[in-house]
Amino acid sequence: MTSIKKNQLRSIWLFLALVLIAGVWFGLKFFQNDQQGLMDSEAYATIEVSKESCTECHVEMTGFSSFHDPKLLGCVVCHLGNPASSDKDLSHQDMVVIPGNLSDAEFTCGTCHKQELEKIQHSLMTTNSGLVAVDKYIFGESDSPDHHFDIRDLGHSPADDHLRDLCANCHLGAEKTELGAISQLSRGGGCNACHLNYSEEASNQLDDYLVSGKTKLAQMHPSTDVFMSDTHCFGCHSRSSRISTNYMGWHETLLDELPASENYKQFEDERIYEFKGADVHHSKGLLCIDCHSSHEVMGDGKDYLHEEDAVKLSCSDCHYKEEPLTVAYDDLDIESSLVFMHRNYQHQEKEMLKVAEDGHPLVNTFINDRGEAYLIGKKDGKEHLIKKQSDICARDEAHQSLSCSSCHSQWAPRCIGCHNTYDNDKQGYDLLEKKLIEGTWIEHVFEFETGLPAMGVRITEEGRIVEPAIPGMILSIDKSAHEASSSNEPVFERLYAANAPHTTAKEARSCESCHLDPASLGYGKGKLRYEVNGKSATWNFEPIYSVNPIDGLPEDAWIPFLTEPSSKKLSTRSDFRPLSVAEQQKVLTVGACLQCHSKDSKIMTESLKTGLNPLLLKLSDKCLLPDY
Repeated sequence: MTSIKKNQLRSIWLFLALVLIAGVWFGLKFFQNDQQGLMDSEAYATIEVSKESCTECHVEMTGFSSFHDPKLLGCVVCHLGNPASSDKDLSHQDMVVIPGNLSDAEFTCGTCHKQELEKIQHSLMTTNSGLVAVDKYIFGESDSPDHHFDIRDLGHSPADDHLRDLCANCHLGAEKTELGAISQLSRGGGCNACHLNYSEEASNQLDDYLVSGKTKLAQMHPSTDVFMSDTHCFGCHSRSSRISTNYMGWHETLLDELPASENYKQFEDERIYEFKGADVHHSKGLLCIDCHSSHEVMGDGKDYLHEEDAVKLSCSDCHYKEEPLTVAYDDLDIESSLVFMHRNYQHQEKEMLKVAEDGHPLVNTFINDRGEAYLIGKKDGKEHLIKKQSDICARDEAHQSLSCSSCHSQWAPRCIGCHNTYDNDKQGYDLLEKKLIEGTWIEHVFEFETGLPAMGVRITEEGRIVEPAIPGMILSIDKSAHEASSSNEPVFERLYAANAPHTTAKEARSCESCHLDPASLGYGKGKLRYEVNGKSATWNFEPIYSVNPIDGLPEDAWIPFLTEPSSKKLSTRSDFRPLSVAEQQKVLTVGACLQCHSKDSKIMTESLKTGLNPLLLKLSDKCLLPDY
C-alpha cells in the first residue's frame, strides 16, 4: 500500500475502533447487571456496515462468533479491501485473505485489539528471546544467556544460521499463508495461532472451494474466538522440551516404524511416541489454557528473558495451603471481564482465585458458599473441585526448598549426545525467511529416553528452590565449515536446563528416588552403592554410559561424582545450578540412613519434622555415616 492509502485506512480504522471500543465498554457496564440482556439486545453494536459490497457475492455467510458477526462489524474491518466497489478485482484490491498475521495485525485485529497486539509484540512467543540467547551463549557468541534478543532480527552468524535452519519456525511472527484450520503442523500465524477455529462444516466447505478451483464459494466462515484447544498450542510446544506431548503422556522416540502396540502413537509430523503417563490435569480433561490464561499467553507487555520469568502462575495459586487469594467480579480488569463475557460465565456473585505473583484473575474458578474452590474446565464446562495442598507438602524442615514439580513430576525427557555439523554442500531451508538455501546445519541425535528428572537449584531473591532439571544441551558443535566462523576448534558443552515437565502425578516421588538415585543427583544413570568396610563407609558410583573423552564424564551426566565440576558453563540459566558437593553429601547422608531405616520408620519420620542435624547428634553405635 502507498503511505497515503495507509494514512487514510488508519483514519477510517481508528474511527471504527473507537466506536467499537465505546460499544464494548457500554456493553461491559451493562453486562455487569444483566449479561443475558447484553447478548439479546446487541447493545454493543454501533457500527453501520450495511453499505459494504462484500455480501453481494458472499451471501448469508455464517459461522462467526457472536462478537465478530459481520452484521455488527462488517468484513472490511478484518479483511480490508474496497467495500465501495461491486467489481470483483476492485473490491479485492489490497484485501488481506488471512488477517491476523503480525505483518498485518496493526491494520486488522489490532484496530480493535490494540492493547493485546502491543502485548503480543513483546511476548516471548513472538521474540523467542530466551531461545536465541541460550543458543548464542552455547556458540560462544554471547557472554551470558541473559541478554534480550528478537528472532526476527537474526543475522547469519553460525548461531543465527543454526536457529534459522533448525528452530526459527516456532514464533508468532511466522506467517500463516494457507487457508485452513490450526493443526499439529501449524507454526506461528499471529493472532490465528490461538484464535482461529474451523468447524467441521467450515473445513468441508473450504475443501470444496479449493477443489473447485476457488469458484464454489464457502458459506461457512471459520470463527475467531477465545475457545482455544490444546491443538493450538501443540505445533510449537511439542518441540524443544516437548511440553505438549509430555502433558498428554507421550514421549518421542527415534523409531522409524510404528510398533503394533497401543503404547505407541504416530503424530501428524510422522514422529513416533511411546506412552509414559499423562499429566493428572490432562487426565481430568483440563486444557493448557485452564491454567495458562490470556495474561500469560499474550504476555503483559514487558520484555522477558526466559519463559519462567513470563509465567506467573504457580501450583499453590490453586492448590493453596491455608486460605486462597481471591478477587471479586467487580474488580476484574478489562481483559478478564471480556474473557468472562465471551465464555458466558455466570458466577458474578462469587469470588475468584487470583495469582499471587502478579494478581491476575483466574476467571474460570470460583469459591462456593462452603468455601470450596472450583475450576470450570474450558473444554467442556465441567466443574472440578480444587483440593488444598496435602498437610505434608513442604511443611517439614527437610523439604521446604523443594518446588511442587520436583516431587510430583512422573517423568521427564532426557536427550543426550547431540552432534551439530555445518554442511556447505547440502541444500537447506531458512525457516525464518521461508526459502531454500545452500549450506545447512545438521543435528545428529544419539538417544532419547525418559526418567525422573534430576534436581537443580534455582537462586532467587527469596532463597534457593530445588527444581527439576533435564539434559538441555549435552552437545558438540563443529562450525569449521561455516563461512562466518572465527574458529575451527570444535565446541563441546555439557549443560542441563531447568524444566517444568508437565507430567504431574498426584503421588509424590519416593524418598529413594532422590536420595538413592544417581541420575537425580546429576551423576547420570548407573549403580550407586553404599559400601561398608569395618568401621568406615563410602559411596561409590558405576555409570551405565561410557565416559566422554573430552571432559571425562559419563555421556548423560551433569556433574562429576562428589567432585566440583571444572566447567564454568553448567546450565542454560545464570540463576540455575547443579547441587553443590555439600548438598550432594547431605542428600547421600539421608540415603545412607535409608540403608537400614525404612522411609516410614520412626527415625525417618522424625527427621522430616526436625531436620537431619539434630538426629546426627544422637547416633546409635550401629550407625555408620559415609566418609566424604
